Amino acid sequence: MGKKRYATLTLIFISVIINYLDRSNISVAAFAISDELELSTVQMGLVFSAFAWTYSALQIPGGILVDRVKPRLLYSIILSLWSLATLVQGFISSLAALIGCRAAIGIFEAPAYPANNKIVTSWFPENERASAIAIYTSGQFVGLAFLTPVLVIIQDSIGWRGLFITSGLIGIIWAAVWYILYRDPHNHKSLSEEELEYITQGRGFEAEEIAPTVKNKITFSDFKKMISHRKLIGLYIGQFCLGSLFIFFLTWFPTYLVKFRGLDFIQSGFLASLPFLGAFVGVLASGFTSDALVKRKVSPEIARKAPILLGMLLSISIIGANYTDSTFLIILSLTIAFFGNGLASITWVFVSLLAPVRLIGLVGGIFNFIGGLSAVITPIVIGYLAKDGDFEPALFYIGMLAIIGFFSYLLLIGKLERIEVE
Repeated sequence: MGKKRYATLTLIFISVIINYLDRSNISVAAFAISDELELSTVQMGLVFSAFAWTYSALQIPGGILVDRVKPRLLYSIILSLWSLATLVQGFISSLAALIGCRAAIGIFEAPAYPANNKIVTSWFPENERASAIAIYTSGQFVGLAFLTPVLVIIQDSIGWRGLFITSGLIGIIWAAVWYILYRDPHNHKSLSEEELEYITQGRGFEAEEIAPTVKNKITFSDFKKMISHRKLIGLYIGQFCLGSLFIFFLTWFPTYLVKFRGLDFIQSGFLASLPFLGAFVGVLASGFTSDALVKRKVSPEIARKAPILLGMLLSISIIGANYTDSTFLIILSLTIAFFGNGLASITWVFVSLLAPVRLIGLVGGIFNFIGGLSAVITPIVIGYLAKDGDFEPALFYIGMLAIIGFFSYLLLIGKLERIEVE
């Protein structure tokens, strides 16, 4: 039948790794930056949050852009630009410049995840989408798990400025590779007829088939319905809660280990990789289990929701780190919590299942906008909660959000069926 769809998925997977490399390198560099630029914990909270200011604000425009611009061109451009902004961070010397660079990265990364979702919707039949989403989403965890120690070693060898320059150059090179290799399904010359038929019979191409006949005009009524529908409200709230745990690990986690728990910097780099490995295992287990249940004719409400609900419950275990001084138990609590975050990270499948076909980009943009708000709010909240060096209130904050997210997915989304619009 052919496996070209998996070659496309590999391109997305590597792009996600680079995406999160450029988001997370700031957490590794935070100690050195705060010392050199003499930045307080509250100021570093602003730096961590700056990426999300623009990233969140541009999710809806980014989603609309994804509905209008082909992924081959769009991804190449945004990847080049966010990588350039990453590289420029290696030359800054002030708080304002650092915040500006982080905000620029947020601007150019904004369309990336709506584009990922649209590409997977086009290339994969419905009964394989959770697995596909799990695989590319796992890129953010595997990249952070295996690259965090590497980033620590790079910084230890050539400094935080060299770390940013190296990260930026990698992304610029990959942007060229993406443009050379990626094609939409209907433009892919080596896609076999058998694989094409398999994809289309499984409701692939949903995001593509409207393109030749409809000019995706999005009305205010469309937008209003997509922000007020009960199912989508539940999805958006859940994504905010899910994102808050993730952003803690993406920003404050190394600082928590070194400054609050007193671990050595190099040691912290390797210990910090363990929760990311847990999340990596969680997201793959979630995606493949979910698709396996769908293929066995288990209802979508169980097959799609069960891993997410279990994941949100496990995420509450982050609070357990407040009740021990054992490094092993601290890392264990955090790894279980992040494993749960990984289990719940296939939520993009809900966008594919619930959003009207012609509004997949818009719903994906709103969905990622709300998730991005967690990256705006949570780093600043943690900065204030931990301003006296005590991270315990911050972990309680994350745990409470996990509880809210659980009930949002459980009670608000209801039956998984596509929302109809005129």
